[in-house]
Parts: sequence; structure tokens; C-alpha cells
Amino acid sequence: MPQTTDADVIIVGAGIAGIATAHYLACGNTARKVVLVDALPPMSFTSAESGENYRNWWPHPIMTGFIDRSTDLLEGIARDSENRIKLTHRGYALATRQDDISELLEGLKAGYGADQSKGIRVRDRRDASDYLASLHGKPAGVDVLTDTGTIRRAFPAFDPGIRHVIHIRRAGDLDSYQLSQYLLERFRARGGSLLHAKVVEIFGNRSLQVRLSDEHVLSTPRLVIAAGPFVNELLAHIGERLPVHNVLQQKLGFEDVLETIPKEQPFAVDLDPQLIDWSEEERELLAADADFRHLAGTMPGKVHRRIDSSPQRRTLELGWAYNKEPCEPAWEPVLDDTFPEIVLRGAARLNPGLKGYYDELPPTRVLHGGYYTMTGENLPIIGPSATEGVFVVAALSGFGTMAACAAGELCAAWIDGAKLPEYGKHLSLERYADAQFMAAFSGVDDRGVL
Repeated sequence: MPQTTDADVIIVGAGIAGIATAHYLACGNTARKVVLVDALPPMSFTSAESGENYRNWWPHPIMTGFIDRSTDLLEGIARDSENRIKLTHRGYALATRQDDISELLEGLKAGYGADQSKGIRVRDRRDASDYLASLHGKPAGVDVLTDTGTIRRAFPAFDPGIRHVIHIRRAGDLDSYQLSQYLLERFRARGGSLLHAKVVEIFGNRSLQVRLSDEHVLSTPRLVIAAGPFVNELLAHIGERLPVHNVLQQKLGFEDVLETIPKEQPFAVDLDPQLIDWSEEERELLAADADFRHLAGTMPGKVHRRIDSSPQRRTLELGWAYNKEPCEPAWEPVLDDTFPEIVLRGAARLNPGLKGYYDELPPTRVLHGGYYTMTGENLPIIGPSATEGVFVVAALSGFGTMAACAAGELCAAWIDGAKLPEYGKHLSLERYADAQFMAAFSGVDDRGVL
């Protein structure tokens, strides 16, 4: 007979979302036995590809409120741990060459909502000294720079053609691995346990049974599925499927040996669509090939870069989420070896100093990638599924690290029957029954994907 273990809550998936959920369940006010299950070591799949950023810039105030709460929790962890998680407050710099940014400003106001939109400060030359003095602080709100001289002083590596910069101030970087270790240590200290095994079957009615690859059976009244891109594979055991899809996105990291980006610069995003910097001959060759023709024409905006400086080295990471094609997840994603040249040339438009790497990237370069598991509206799904006792933490596409703490806290609130935050039901499956809420996402292209 296989061994059976009873637990109050079982969580499947030891990425950052599953770990955070385990933490908030085990460390809450209700004493219970919580078991976290994964076939792989913690943080070794999608969460290992985290951009390690956070920002409260979102197109919809529901997401802004959700990430603000998660940032509150991250700041609390930073204080309690003497900033073990290396939380910074450098912000996000959104750059554009547009002369008229009225549409961008309206989008900012809509995303922050009526209260927070009062913190949007449009700065001209007269405000330059106040803004520049705040660069290494952590003010709230948003600074919109309209003076090119101020932009040159604050962002000397930017393309001189940049006309406006929107500096999101509640944003920065963190160490996702140290965050996961902090949460796991507290989870274990409260009696939580981690099992290394693959889930092979989920069954049962009144009590849910989870059969593992070692024939061990876990029995529980409450099951949380936080399995990243494999969430629907696990839900299929109970005849369910979430409205999510997976998109493979890639990043390029390398040591900035040419020191093209000054230290302490914020995460930067080039908002403008562009033609990649090919020679005319290269562009003609690409245009003649059906598989690469899209690279010869206008590419979408939001190519981004992040500098991670330490006394030993300066690591630069480039990303560009131009891929929109849904795909089935695989344990070993096949990466595109042409991506490094594509993203480098795209990023060089905002930071022309990167052209120094056209001929040869440093040998320390790393091409890596992971899945964005996402809903069409790019909101997560956190809360009960259709099956009694089953909960999901899913579709944290590209924002898993920054959202994990609030996601885990929210899932725990659903399980406990506690009062939900304002964003709670809108981040659950219940939103699909709210036609008025969902109408806000109809025909909208900007859904906060980076």
C-alpha cells in the first residue's frame, strides 16, 4: 500500500509564486500543516529567468493596486532582513522621441487611478535641480521630464533624440533568489515541508488526493496549483482548464566591459517602435526570407535594458518581448540563437554606446528564456477554481517576482475566507462574469507586457 500523508494545504509548484503562497499560508494566523511539492529544486524553472524588477506602472489601476501591495510586503521584508533581498529604488525610465505625449500622460493617469494620478509631476527646466537632487532617493509618484537638458544630465547614455522621459519612482530591482530563500526559511520554521516529486495524478471528491511519482499519496481538503506554464496540465487531472496561454520570451545578459551604461541608472524602456539598425544589404536579405521578413520592417517598442552593478562587475541585461506566438511549454525551451543580435541592435537605439558590441559580444554573455503564462487581458488568476477545495495562482506573466508576495497573501485570504482586498475578485476567475470590468480590456494593445 502506498504511504498516505494528510495535510491541511498542499501547494504544487516551488517557483516564486508557490513559495510565497506557502509562506503566507504557513505564517498566517491559522495553525496548519502546509506541504509544498515540486519535481525540481525551488526556483529552478521559470522563476530562474526572472528579470528581478518591480514597478507600479500598469495600464489598469487594479494591477497598480495589486503590485503596490506586493511592494509594501517587499519593503517590509527588506526592513526585517536588513535588505537581504537587495531591494533598490532606482525606478523605471520610459523614454520616447515623441513631441506630443498627451496620450501617454492619459494612459498614466488611467493606470494610477484618480488618487495616485495626483502624484504625476510634469517637470520643465525650472524643476531640473529638484528632480536631479531626488535621483538617489525614493520619492513616490512619477516624474515626467520635458526638458532635454535635464534628460541629458540624468541619462547621459540615452540617444540625444529622446524628447521625454517618464520616470516611474516606485520601481527598481531585487534579488529573487534571496527573496525565495527568505520565504522558504520562514515557511520551514513554521513547520512547512518541501517534497521533491512529480505529481502524476489528482483525484478524489470530499478529500483531494495527490499521487506522486514515488507512489506517495497526499490527502488534503485544499490544494493550490501554482505550476507556472504547466498549470493546465495539472488542472486537466480534474477536468479543468484556465483561459491562459504561454509565450516564450528571451533575454541576453553580458558584462558591460565597455561601460556603456553608467552605474545606478534605472531600468530603461524605449517606448518607440523602430526599424532595427541593419545595413541596407542585411535588410534586403531579411525581407527576402519569409522566416525573417518581420525583422526588416517596423518592430514594436519596449525594448529594455537593466544594469546590475557590483564592485566586481557590471552586468547588462537586454530584453524585448516582441514574440507574441503562443506555444506549448517544454522543460527545455528551444531558444533562438539570433535573438542576441536582434535585441542588441534594438537596444542600441536608446543607448548608442551599445553599438560597440556589434562586432563582438563579451565571452561572458548568457542567452536565457522562460515562459510568460498569461491571460488575454494580462491579469493573473488567483483564487478558487471550479472544483471545490482547489485554488490557483497562475498567469503571472513576466511579473512573478514583483507580484509573488501579494499573490501568496491573496491566495491565503481566499483559503481562509478572510476579507479580500479591493483587487481580490478582479484577479480571480470571477472577473469573467463581470462584463463591465472586462470591457475595459477590449481592443487595448498596451497591457503592461515587457
